[in-house]
Amino acid sequence: MDNPNLERRRITLFLALAFGISWATGGVIALTGGLANSPEMLPNISLAFILLATFYMWGPALANLLTRLFTQEGLKYSGLSLRLRQSWPFWLVAWVLPAILVIAGAALYFVLFPAFFDPEASTFMAQVEQVTGAPLEMPLMTFALLQTFQAVLISPLINGLATFGEEFGWRAYLLPKLLPLGSRRAMIISGVIWGVWHWPVIAMGYNYGFNYPGFPWLGFLGMVWFCITYGIIIGWLTLRGGSVWPAVIAHGAINGIASLGLIFLSQDAQTLLGPTPVGFIAVIPSSLVALFLLLHPTEVEGDTLVPPVKTGIE
Repeated sequence: MDNPNLERRRITLFLALAFGISWATGGVIALTGGLANSPEMLPNISLAFILLATFYMWGPALANLLTRLFTQEGLKYSGLSLRLRQSWPFWLVAWVLPAILVIAGAALYFVLFPAFFDPEASTFMAQVEQVTGAPLEMPLMTFALLQTFQAVLISPLINGLATFGEEFGWRAYLLPKLLPLGSRRAMIISGVIWGVWHWPVIAMGYNYGFNYPGFPWLGFLGMVWFCITYGIIIGWLTLRGGSVWPAVIAHGAINGIASLGLIFLSQDAQTLLGPTPVGFIAVIPSSLVALFLLLHPTEVEGDTLVPPVKTGIE
């Protein structure tokens, strides 16, 4: 990465802080029972959940602010400008596209592995009854449709508080800093880094569990591939929108609908391949969209992310 416009000192400091804050938090989670046996701090809320939603997920955002403070960079190119009048189409895409891709990925998974599709949702129904003490009181398909509408319409806003912690770091700081390498390389490299950042929680069973071949290494690889894929999509929305907010919305939308396919997953199935979007099969539709965007790189719109002379497009 021998590029005179690359701000290596700031990039290195940012990464050290982002990984340091988040991985130290992961260490605390591991030492206090991991994700599965974390002590309960409030009814149905574990210490691990609290730490993940705060210091782990907000590590990149804190790293952004601390790096700007330590290097006297300021907030001029923070990406916090809404730019809604110019960028509303990208807000809309960020809101809707993740749901389409996640549902397409889950459908592809169940088409390829019909034995893992449970139309009665027996496992899910049993879990609902165990948690609530009563069976689900509405038809299954009605519940699934309501969950879909809620995930599409509301989740991007509700989840935005948590996803801002990641996006203000990865897309509002790291991605623009890597743009002198070219938009393609910047999106791919930032996606790889984003994926590796997840590794401590993947090792604790997050997303994939423990019972899959090649644990935890295939889980590490799957998470990196997912983050490259969605890092390209979210990064493209960030650059075209000239703001971090489409990224926050898109990430919140992904998190809101990611577990929809689990409703119909049979009990003996593994999640390494799907139906959630982090699975190797379920991520294929998203990967195709990411490939298309990668073949059509874009310049930064507006001047809220980087000074114009700092960008590199190829």
